[in-house]
Amino acid sequence: MATDKVSEEYGSLLFTDKDMQERLPKPTYKKLMQVIKEGAPLDIDIANEVAHAMKEWALEKGATHYTHWFQPLTGITSEKHDSFISPKGDGSVLMTFSGKELVQGEPDASSFPSGGLRATFEARGYTVWDPTSPAFIKDEVLCIPTAFISYTGEALDKKTPLLRSEVALEKQAKRLLALFGQKPHRVYTTIGPEQEYFLIKEEDYQARPDLILTGRTLFGCEPAKGQELEEHYFGAIRPTVNEFMKELDDELWKLGIPAKTKHNEVAPSQHELAPIFERGSLAIDDNLLTMEKMKLIASHHGLVCLQHEKPFDYVNGSGKHNNWSLCADNKNLLEPGDDPQDNLQFLVFLACLVAAVDDHADLLRMSVASAGNDHRLGANEAPPAIISVFLGDALTPIVEALVKKEQPEAHDRESIDLGVPQLPEVLRDNTDRNRTSPFAFTGNKFEFRMCGSQQNLSDPNVVLNTAVAEQCERFVDYVADRADEDFTTVAMRFVRHTFRDHQRILFDGNGYSEEWEAEAARRGLPNLKTTPDALPAMVKPENIKFFEKYGVLSESEVHARYVAKAEQYAKLLNIEANTMVYMTRHMYLPALFDYSGDIATSVATKAELGIDAKAEKKMVSVLTDGINAISDAVDDLEAKNAQAKGLEDPQAADDCYRDVVIPAMTALRTAVDDMEKVCGHDYWPVPSYNKMLFYV
Repeated sequence: MATDKVSEEYGSLLFTDKDMQERLPKPTYKKLMQVIKEGAPLDIDIANEVAHAMKEWALEKGATHYTHWFQPLTGITSEKHDSFISPKGDGSVLMTFSGKELVQGEPDASSFPSGGLRATFEARGYTVWDPTSPAFIKDEVLCIPTAFISYTGEALDKKTPLLRSEVALEKQAKRLLALFGQKPHRVYTTIGPEQEYFLIKEEDYQARPDLILTGRTLFGCEPAKGQELEEHYFGAIRPTVNEFMKELDDELWKLGIPAKTKHNEVAPSQHELAPIFERGSLAIDDNLLTMEKMKLIASHHGLVCLQHEKPFDYVNGSGKHNNWSLCADNKNLLEPGDDPQDNLQFLVFLACLVAAVDDHADLLRMSVASAGNDHRLGANEAPPAIISVFLGDALTPIVEALVKKEQPEAHDRESIDLGVPQLPEVLRDNTDRNRTSPFAFTGNKFEFRMCGSQQNLSDPNVVLNTAVAEQCERFVDYVADRADEDFTTVAMRFVRHTFRDHQRILFDGNGYSEEWEAEAARRGLPNLKTTPDALPAMVKPENIKFFEKYGVLSESEVHARYVAKAEQYAKLLNIEANTMVYMTRHMYLPALFDYSGDIATSVATKAELGIDAKAEKKMVSVLTDGINAISDAVDDLEAKNAQAKGLEDPQAADDCYRDVVIPAMTALRTAVDDMEKVCGHDYWPVPSYNKMLFYV
């Protein structure tokens, strides 16, 4: 998109506030804003007027269909397209779209994951318009963001609990701010998701059944070169990748998605896109749309966008940093100011965040648990599975002084002497970046770095929002119980006691070190290394009560999400095991039979000529041993996968996949990868890491 067109076309495919003001009668627009900003009820007359305006706008943009765009428990988006046409008696058609069609849809709910909330024969589900997230046009379809619920009202999606958690947090944060004499109209979270991904050639992707079926390579020996030269990170962007990024920017900007930063990441063929912060639930909608557009646009350039957390061994996997802050009427409540030690309101919110993370570390870990993410967490490329909070050089001394009942000292920003007079002065930030910390304060926000690259960010934000709401309420109750005391004194005591009681969660050191793992155990911090370890936290009685108390999830909804996550873990690993068996028997073993057979023929031919084929004989022996090892390993994996698949209890199945099937998968991979190292290039049936990672 040319520079002069960016501002003109930005948001052109988004039904913006400006479009609503221009197309709706003023009274209708005013009532709609009351619905969006204040939660006022939406009557059908208003819905009809909004639907008409939305339809006319969409038709002008070339749309022929509409869809309710929702997020079932799969975590990805779903849609069913209906046209605007309505036949007339004379054989012609009208283009119609009613308020009822805008507000509510009825997709079949029986084929989506429900965690037992719905039986297969109980098919009815409802999509419900979310007016806080603007409609947009995608591929000539008007997309209306919606929630998804069952016939009996249970949430069957990711969005509904997220919106509920935002309501809970806003309510409690407003109560807290009222004690400081503030009455904001809105309190809301802002999120900036940093999306990592890989790009490879489509021809390589199509030649790898494991990438097609599972999103990651299940086999592949270590490439001759990895990321050890540290040259790819922030390196010059290759022309093909740059063209992809340009088109992606253009498409996202048209959709009103504020794509800001793009660069090469650490691993070869790995990249990142980061947007400007948006209101929480909208940012998550936009991230899901961004991920969809990435995959589509990659195909325009002969590429495939891989969003799995670990598509390749031996190099870094991909995450999605969840940058989270809390705002009141556009004021960032996590902005420390020049003198954070004297900013009581900031210290209260900071204490609430620290306590929230400590009290619900198990739920935060659970919220990012998945088969894919298990490959990267704690692997010296991503934060460990142990939740801790990093505050940095400016805030840590303040917290330590408060715990010791000492007066915190002011911390002035220092300038850095570069030793070159011609270069401008650089002021050192109040906090460094600790890339090993799972939950780090980075100046005016917290960065939750454990999220997986293909994950819907609703789950971690549901936990975080609800946990912070709980702590805000705790502060309000603490002050109310001491109403006869000076507010400032009481608030400072709350801050001091909270930091004291939750000091165990604070850690500014190297999260990758073995020493930290031992220290965390001494502190009593949970270390839930795998998804089967983490998921049971969701259904602890105290955690069910926690979600119920704030109206975020009912007991049945909590159990449903636990079952859905547990089943998804087992299903994904079953698919991976089946794929490994298929590729081994249909691709790797036949290739090795051919290669070893040709070499054996060479040995026999040379023997007839009286030539001692020493090297070939040795290779035939190596290949024969390797083939036998692969044959044994694939039989073992098939049997153990059948064992796990036969277990009906979701937790038992997950435990079996972790303890029995994954080791068998690893053994088979090792056997096959050992043979890749010695097999002739022309015989090997799939592209190697050397080819896939370095030829985009």
